[in-house]
Amino acid sequence: MQLIDQIGQHYRANIGNRYVRSALRTLPLEHKEWDLIESVTEKASYYQHQGYHLDELYDRILVLGRFVYHARRELQPKLRMLLTGSGSGPAPTGNDRVLRDMAVNNFASNLSILADMVNQLYSCAVAIDDQMTRPRAPVHTTVPELKELGGYLVPR
Repeated sequence: MQLIDQIGQHYRANIGNRYVRSALRTLPLEHKEWDLIESVTEKASYYQHQGYHLDELYDRILVLGRFVYHARRELQPKLRMLLTGSGSGPAPTGNDRVLRDMAVNNFASNLSILADMVNQLYSCAVAIDDQMTRPRAPVHTTVPELKELGGYLVPR
């Protein structure tokens, strides 16, 4: 749960912050996927009380992986243009402009940090899964898309 909290804090402060949030809407993610991202990044305290089922946790890990993948491929190259274009409202000035520029300049490295944290969460989940489900097959072996996770998290 501590790692999930760290993922949420990192996401809110460095990726889904007020300077970048409007550009995130351009990502090709479905409403359900945004809800899953929010359940990890905004509502983790709710899940601390009830916990995550492994299949639910794997769904969230996968959607975070897809988020990283799409953000790197489709958002990162045009982030500055999206945030400085005429359609994004009045141009920020002073400190807001500096903070926006910092968010844009650090976006790639912040995505890499998020990818590392998601990979670490996946590794922890698999270890718990392997311990809890013995002698049955672990839950992660029943989710074929998890084989794609590495491709989502590693920059190409």
